[in-house]
Order: sequence, then structure tokens, then C-alpha cells
Amino acid sequence: MPGREDPRKPMFRAKPGPPFMPLRYRRSIAVLLQALVVLLAAFAAPASAAPTHIAARLLAEGPVQAGGTATLAIAMRPEPGWHGYWSNPGDAGFGMTLDWALPAGAQAAPPRYPVPRTLVVAGLMNHVFEQAYGVLVDLRLPAGLAPGTRLPVRVKAEWLACTDQVCVPERAELATTLTIGPAGRPDPQFDAWRAKLPAPLGAPARFQVAGDSLRLGLPLPRGLALDAPHVFPDQDGAIAYAAPQDFRRQGDLLVITLKRSSPNAPAALSGVLRLDGSGNGLAFAATPGMVPAGGEPLAAGGTAARLALLVLAALAGGLLLNVMPCVFPILSLKALSLARAGESPAQARAEGLAYTAGVVLACAALGALLLALRAAGHEIGWAFQLQEPGVVAALLVLVAAIAANLAGLFEFAVPGFARGGSTQGAFATGLLAAFVATPCTGPFMATAMGAALLLPAAQAMALFVALGLGLALPFVAIAFVPALRRALPRPGRWMTRLRHGLALPMALTALALAWLAWRLGGALFAGLALGLTLALLALLGAIGQAQRRGRSARGLALGGALAVLAALAALPLAAAPERPASLGGILASRPFSEAELARARASGKPVFAWFTADWCLTCKVNEEVAIERAATAQAFARAGVVVLRGDWTRRDPAIARYLASQGAAGVPLYVWYPAHGGAPRVLPQLLNPDTLPDLAR
Repeated sequence: MPGREDPRKPMFRAKPGPPFMPLRYRRSIAVLLQALVVLLAAFAAPASAAPTHIAARLLAEGPVQAGGTATLAIAMRPEPGWHGYWSNPGDAGFGMTLDWALPAGAQAAPPRYPVPRTLVVAGLMNHVFEQAYGVLVDLRLPAGLAPGTRLPVRVKAEWLACTDQVCVPERAELATTLTIGPAGRPDPQFDAWRAKLPAPLGAPARFQVAGDSLRLGLPLPRGLALDAPHVFPDQDGAIAYAAPQDFRRQGDLLVITLKRSSPNAPAALSGVLRLDGSGNGLAFAATPGMVPAGGEPLAAGGTAARLALLVLAALAGGLLLNVMPCVFPILSLKALSLARAGESPAQARAEGLAYTAGVVLACAALGALLLALRAAGHEIGWAFQLQEPGVVAALLVLVAAIAANLAGLFEFAVPGFARGGSTQGAFATGLLAAFVATPCTGPFMATAMGAALLLPAAQAMALFVALGLGLALPFVAIAFVPALRRALPRPGRWMTRLRHGLALPMALTALALAWLAWRLGGALFAGLALGLTLALLALLGAIGQAQRRGRSARGLALGGALAVLAALAALPLAAAPERPASLGGILASRPFSEAELARARASGKPVFAWFTADWCLTCKVNEEVAIERAATAQAFARAGVVVLRGDWTRRDPAIARYLASQGAAGVPLYVWYPAHGGAPRVLPQLLNPDTLPDLAR
């Protein structure tokens, strides 16, 4: 049964009708009673009466440039036990009406609502909001306004506030002021409201009338998790709201069977598909067309099996991360340290457990922070920390220090990453390995990480923990299996040479981080980060010299560490506020936006949507091997392919929403849209040289 059954009393208590009274008559009576209550209350209430059960405020995000688009928000906060209604309220209730008083030349777009909840009362389905929510309205401003101009905006809003027993019409005259000026940073509160909006489907949908049913076909990646889905149509009366909704999969097509409530077939069907109970959803627009019947049903019993497969995918992805160039040197040296002379089995097991604890704790902490930030409205994905210039600078300093340690410039007294044995060193190594490995998760576990952003928190955390366990598995196996330790080479001088050799990939990683610091924060920021790194290396060289002479370097190390931390804290202030322009390439492309995608699709040409980031190793490999190639550019030119490039090096809410709509936690993501409105196809995350030319042909 769609929605959640509400055991509370019905909204209106009236004398029961005959047991054979059809549902449509009961619905009509309820709506008439509600309308009567609204009209009586409207005439009885004074014109200046303020709402008492749902508080409302009008807010503006600004300042905004002349000729640009400002975002307004009507912030609604119901009292406990009360609820407001979505634009299509369902079987009963009324949506909010807005009467704007705008500056001359300004135009307000239709309001955008978050994904509603279902509330079934006495067999009637209601589309409601029971918690605080924001309704966003885009306001197009006229050009030619001078900076500093203040524009008053007013709106008369009317809505219905209800409990399960009574409904009260409420109204308010809301006002705010817009300021003309350079656009500032996004408002966190507005970001939180935007995160609650349904993401655009980004692909054409179809619907077909079949008898008293309506089949809706939505192109949706099979890997996108669905938990308690529900369709909320924009058109009133298009479907029977309280009737069961049947969901089936046919590959990457989701087929939804809905019961019709009217003999007249709608000319178009749009609305929102709720994906889960956490408020995630997709906005779709469907036109008449053929929708195949049948498919694999979404059975409730498949949830546990699907979660188990996702956990295994996360475990395998973590295991494969051990071969990454920034992880392999650390793991190799810690593994070889277990083979040193005098290592006891008990100590080996203790180090294995400590390393596992560090890895799992780091993965779980990053996952929990990601889920918390998304819940707070930040539109981010996996490896989000690498979108922050300050974090990249800190990683640059840390990786450079590890490279210097591997090269023998100095020795760690604690935690001892590369030599000696201690549970503290193993734990710290696990923390580091997990942190630097996160940007490499894409090609191995995209489905699992994408699902983690849509699953309930407990199930999502299980995936993050599984990722950590997979990353720690080789070291744990060496620590707990004596035969594996015996198979390792015996300690000797060759270990020193190996250690010096492994400093090279870490040094290359540091160079890549320096380049990323430039791409994230600009030339000044990168120069300061490099200067800080060189100063740190000089300090570490002095510490190493003191260590070789048998002197204590504790005071020098403590003072240097405090100075470096203070510099890192201040360094983000030098980062450029704007995202740097994408680097040019062989393949001509336009910046991605939802509007640009819609225009490209409307042209009837094939579209290649390509999402990348400068910190994504897999992205860069694909670009070198398959995308930025003359053969690809020539094939695309012959076929008239429109290329849209989404650069996610720094945060971009529009890209984050699109990634979420495709079931992806991060980049790379490649989506191919065939010509003339064909169903989109999500391409593999590892491309070969012929993939794109073959699609164009």
C-alpha cells in the first residue's frame, strides 16, 4: 500500500455513510466539507489575522546582479501535529496560493517544492509536509539597475494548515528586500532547501494508457537504489492517489503502473518520483508513447539481498585500492615491517588490528561527515574533502613529509610509518591510507557509493565500514596468517633501497597535489602551499640531522609542527573565490548545466555528458585514453555530437544534483544521450579508445 497508514482519527468526523458508498463519493464529500470550512473561516477571520499553526517567512538570497535571477524562499514551519500541503495536495486539502507585488520588470517563476510525504486518512491520500520546509521561487530581475539599489518584494500567501481532525485556512503578507550587487557566496540555508528539491531526471519519460491503468516509463539506472518509491503527479485527478502503485524494472527502465481516476487520458504527465524515505526524489516530465509491460518487480525481500551485494562491492573496491600509487608504498612498508627479525605473532596480530581500526575509523568518519553534511543541505559527494583547497594543502604537506621520511631525510619517532613496529604507528598508517585513497574509489565501487547517498544512515554506514575492511584486508591477512609472513622476503639492506625507491611515487603524488592546489585555489594559493612545503622539508632536514648526531629534536619538531598548523589554518584565505576555468582540450565542449542539457536534447542531436574533476585519477586516465583524442573529436564532429563537460573540481550544486539523479556518488560519470530523444545510457567508468567513436558511429 503506498504511503504510510495513519492510525489516527480522520480529518472530519461525520455520520458514517452506507458501507457500499464508493470511494469517489467519500472523497467528494470530504473535499466539499473542507471547502465549506475554508470559506466559513475566511469570512469569519479578520483580514489582519496572522497564521498561528504554520509560521511563514519570505527570505532572499543575495545580493544579485542586475538582469540576473534571484532566489526567494518562503520558509514554512508547522507546529507539532500540523501539516501543510504540496502543490497537488492529493485527495483532500489545498495547495498554497501566491499573489506577488514585484518591482517593475521583475518576473517570478512557479514555486519549487521539496519532495512531499504521503499521509492516508480515512482512505484518502494526502501529499503533505509535517516538518519545516522551504518553497523556492526564482525571480528574474530587469537589466540596467544600479549597484546598491534596494528592491522591495511582497507576496500575499494563503495556505491550509491541518491536523488529522481540523483544517484552518491561514494567510500572511510577507516582505523582503533584494539588493543589486556582485553575487556573493551561496547561503547555507538556501543550499539546504535546494538539497531537498527533487533532482531533474535529465531524460525523456513516456506514459501509456492501458484500460483503467496508466504505465509510466522512467529511464533510471538499474543501480539506483529505490526504497518505498511513490509517484506524486503534478496534474490533479490524473491517477487514483490512494491506489497501489506497482514498480518494476526492465534493465535501466523503471515501469510504474498507476490506476487512473478519470476516463480522459492526460495530454502530458509530470511530477515527482520519491526514491526513499529520506526525502530524495526525481522530477520527471512524460509524454505519450509506448511503455512495455511487465518486468522484475521491486520486492521487499530483495532489499536485504541488494544490501549484501552492495557490501560485497564496497569490500572488493576497498581491496583493490591497495594498488593505488599513494597507498601501495605505505602498505608495502608496513607489511614488510612484519617480516623483520624478532617479530612475534602476537605483535603482528596487534599491528594488524590497529591498522584495521585506523582504516575503518577513517572511512566511517568520512562517511558519517558526508551523510551529515548532505542532511544539512550541502550538495556534495564522495571525496568531497578534495574539493576544499585547505584540505589539499594539508595533504600536500603530509605527503611531502612521508616522501621525505621514505627517502631517509629524517625519521618519525612516533608514529613510525616506515620502520619499527608499534600499534600506534599501524593505527596512524591506517588513518592516512584511508584518507588518501578516497578519490580513487570511483572505478571500483561507484554503485555502492552512489547507493550509500540514498540508503538509510545505518545501511550507508555499513558500506563505508565495508570499504575500510576491504582496504585493510591484505595487511590483516599478513598479520594473522604466519604462512604469508614467512613468504615475505627476509629483512636486509635491500629494504632500505626499496624504501628509498618507494619515495618516488609519494613524491609524484605530492607534485600532483601541488598541481591540484593551483587548479583549486589559483596561482597565489599554490605558490604559498609550495613555499610552506619547502619550509617544512627544510625543517625536517634539520630534524634529521639532529637525529643522526644523537641529539633530541623534540623542541624543534614541536615548534615546527605548531608553525605549520598555524600556516595551514590561514592558507585557505589566499585561495581564489571562483572556480578556475576548465583547461582546454581536443574535444570541444560546453560547460554543463541543466538548461544546457535541455537545449541540447531539444536540438535532436546526440549528447555526451562528461563529468570529471582534476583530483580524480580515473578521470584523467579516461581523458588521456578515450576522450581527449583526435579520433574521438573527428567521430563526434561527423555525428554532430553535443559535448557537455561538468567540472566538479570544486563544489557545484547543479552537478551534485545531476550525479545523485544518476545514482552516482562522484566522478567520473559519462552519460550518452542518443539523437532524437532516445533513452540515455550510463557508460562504464573505465573507457577504452573505441567506446566513444563507436557510439558516434
